Amino acid sequence: MTLSQSDPPHLSIVIPAYNEAGRILPYLTSITAYFKQRSISHETLVIDDGSRDATATIVEQFQADEPNVRLLRLPVNRGKGYAVRTGMRQARGTLRLFADADGATPIQELERLEAGIAQGADIAIGSRFLASRDSRYTVKARWHRSTLGNIFNWMIQRSGVRGITDTQCGFKLFKGAVADDLFSVACIDGYGFDLELLYIAQHRGYKIAEVPINWSDQPGSKVWVLKDGFCMLREMLAIRRNDAQGLYARQPTNPSK
Repeated sequence: MTLSQSDPPHLSIVIPAYNEAGRILPYLTSITAYFKQRSISHETLVIDDGSRDATATIVEQFQADEPNVRLLRLPVNRGKGYAVRTGMRQARGTLRLFADADGATPIQELERLEAGIAQGADIAIGSRFLASRDSRYTVKARWHRSTLGNIFNWMIQRSGVRGITDTQCGFKLFKGAVADDLFSVACIDGYGFDLELLYIAQHRGYKIAEVPINWSDQPGSKVWVLKDGFCMLREMLAIRRNDAQGLYARQPTNPSK
């Protein structure tokens, strides 16, 4: 369904992209084909995070024939968290999804997250951990990534984000008003931005549904499990410090307005 400029879409898809020239086109193609079958109003925002390759050119060529696709270009690389935050602040959808540009999670898995929202959740997040323990789902991940990822998740749960088995899956769906709230105070630019969002959401009492999804590790991953894992733990400490300093506190409303 083609979206008019005046009407907010039902769904916004935010895709952060850094040097994704070799992987983003197949995912954009699958997304547009999927929504043509569903016939719901939507917009896809690709946030080019200062790429040094042809990512922006590829998206510009693609959007020429797809009016629901928009490209937002950042002049320099700021980090995945900054890119997602930029896209979410520009998004207008009643529901807002962010998805990784590599297409590791098929866009069809969106329906599982939508079901979580329909059942009362404010946020629905994909979980490879839950899927790996259910024979109905397929999770294809390199063994060292799964093992080390589980260790870091265990440590993170004991550092402030509790009860969530997979904080880092790049497939998360928010109610629009919830996204507005969370992204208005989030400030982590790196991979730890997922932790920050979930931390704030839990402290503000939002209901989070963790949903098993099909997922397949893609060649060309930019995630280095050990290095980025330790960076995320360091960012978890920064999140706790930000919270102690009141950076995530709700702003009081002015009754006179």
